[in-house]
Amino acid sequence: MSTPRTRADLPWLIQGGMGVGVSGWRLARAVARTGQLGVVSGTALDTLLIRVLQGGDPGGHLRRALAAFPVPELADSIRERYFVEGGIGAGERFAATPRLTAEEACPARSLTVVANFCEVWLAREGHEGPVGVNYLEKVQLATVPAMFGAILAGVDHVLVGAGIPAQIPGIATQLAQLQPVTARLDVDGDDKPVDLHFDPASVLRGAQPGPLRRPGVLAIVSLPALASYLNRSDQTTPDGFVVEGHRAGGHSAPPRGPMRLDEQGDPLYGPRDTPDLAKMAALGLPFWIAGGQCGPDQLRRARAAGAAGVQVGSVFALCEESGLDPRLRRELVERELRSELTVRNDPAASPTTFPFKVADLPGTLADPGVSSARSRVCDLGYLRTPYRTEYGAIGYRCPAEPAAMYVRKGGTAEQTEGRQCLCNGLLAAVGLGQRRPQGMVEPPVVTIGQDLGFLRQIAPEGRPYSAESVVRWLSAGLVEAPV
Repeated sequence: MSTPRTRADLPWLIQGGMGVGVSGWRLARAVARTGQLGVVSGTALDTLLIRVLQGGDPGGHLRRALAAFPVPELADSIRERYFVEGGIGAGERFAATPRLTAEEACPARSLTVVANFCEVWLAREGHEGPVGVNYLEKVQLATVPAMFGAILAGVDHVLVGAGIPAQIPGIATQLAQLQPVTARLDVDGDDKPVDLHFDPASVLRGAQPGPLRRPGVLAIVSLPALASYLNRSDQTTPDGFVVEGHRAGGHSAPPRGPMRLDEQGDPLYGPRDTPDLAKMAALGLPFWIAGGQCGPDQLRRARAAGAAGVQVGSVFALCEESGLDPRLRRELVERELRSELTVRNDPAASPTTFPFKVADLPGTLADPGVSSARSRVCDLGYLRTPYRTEYGAIGYRCPAEPAAMYVRKGGTAEQTEGRQCLCNGLLAAVGLGQRRPQGMVEPPVVTIGQDLGFLRQIAPEGRPYSAESVVRWLSAGLVEAPV
């Protein structure tokens, strides 16, 4: 195991790996400098790399990271293809991102490796604090090359949720040893997963990086039952767990049992969805509690229950170092402080079928007028599902793509109802929305947790605050409450 088991050696705080670009390298670095675990989101980093380079790479940060990549000719080719001095014009489209496929020779894999390397390298630059990267098990085509890029950059921890990350611990070990990897790819229509092969040598092209370190693997789970399942063998046992409640931002696990909705249309959770922390502690592995855990009191209670600490995201999503568009950030804070913010746990919005938190803000996809005016398009495809075509090949479909296209691929029109293009919407939320014809720009979708009461303590007048100030405020929970 890579993660030390003594609680004194573990971070008591994990910064959540949120959205696309919200938990960027600036935020992760700011948290890691305090000695706590700063985490970058590992989703869509290839598109972020392309679009920031096309935007002129202000400050030259990505070009500095590219110069550190161990295969110079690969990094140079990406810089030469995408970097635009001074940035593209206001009405110009961003270049298309090459799509990942199940083919072993897929050229998009190298871009994924490099993009993850750059993000983690920048997060680790200039300090010795711990840095992690967060992945979605659902995005299986990207996970292995993305992890390899992060490992090349020296990532300390890999966090994986939105599924059952049973294969991740073994993959982390193999990649750190530069061994070829065979991962599992779930394909609709097949009884068994398809083998997904990746050889680090195909990216390194003869380069010899220094000794690589296996990162600790933290599985994000909602209940002890999944933690126990993963803990069954050396190949599937992670180095620790993040136990995430359903009020956390982004995707959340659906309720156990039949789906029932409240009057707002949110899924109803009950006692069966509340994790038994005594069972988590009994597994003997470190765990952190997430979802509505933002505050010194919550930290104190988590540690009293045997947890190493807490994972918090929303408070960092609203801090100055967050990648969230500053205008959206201000609007979230102001609406919450006026008690006018609604965050829905929408059971239909995400193409993954997991419930997804959506902040009700005008001008975003939560606005019915904006959503209905948007032309359905799936040109990024991170949440596509592989399926077996009638000819036996592997195809890809997404319920957020045009309904007719989805039906032609074997889906049903009903499965497309209410689905939102999270890929484009989340990129727009960090100011990198694709430009469309006639001056249209992709509208954002904003995700945040449903417990934002911390704002009345940390920013009661709505003033900006830093990631470091969040860590200082939360650290009061390390002091035992007086008896």
